[in-house]
Amino acid sequence: MALNSVLAMSAFAELSNALDLGSAKAPMSLNRSVTLGSGTGAGKADKVFSDRRTLAASASEDLDLAGVLLDVFGSAITFVRIKGLFISAAAANTNNLVIGAAASNAWATLLNATGTLTLRPGATIGAMAGAADATAYAVTAGIGDQLKIANSAGSTPVTYDIHIVGASA
Repeated sequence: MALNSVLAMSAFAELSNALDLGSAKAPMSLNRSVTLGSGTGAGKADKVFSDRRTLAASASEDLDLAGVLLDVFGSAITFVRIKGLFISAAAANTNNLVIGAAASNAWATLLNATGTLTLRPGATIGAMAGAADATAYAVTAGIGDQLKIANSAGSTPVTYDIHIVGASA
């Protein structure tokens, strides 16, 4: 099964100021993208997990990156390297989404073992994890393969979208 991927992030802002005889504008942009072919080496990926998930109030889940997640065809996915990770909290959420710091076997190569990242409702985070190289972010089955996602409060459920692109070797 072949996988072709484009991982992209983009930001644009334009600062403007009214002057006596016109206006001045300073557009600023940052665009990064990586195209990955099918495979496991540098510039390649062969696994993808994409899902919309909901967590009950105060709930959390540990996504096992090595052998438990299923792809769109129902096959188990074992990531050895993560090349891109994108998570988006639904704008309609009341609570925040907290990413990272699994109690055991934490996938620590992005946030370290105890680090967390908080996404407010409507926020999105994307990491092109060294996607063009062969190393990317390592996943170690049974030792460092749990990505924790948690609902920050007990009042309402949270919904989020997740997209992970990586390689099996």
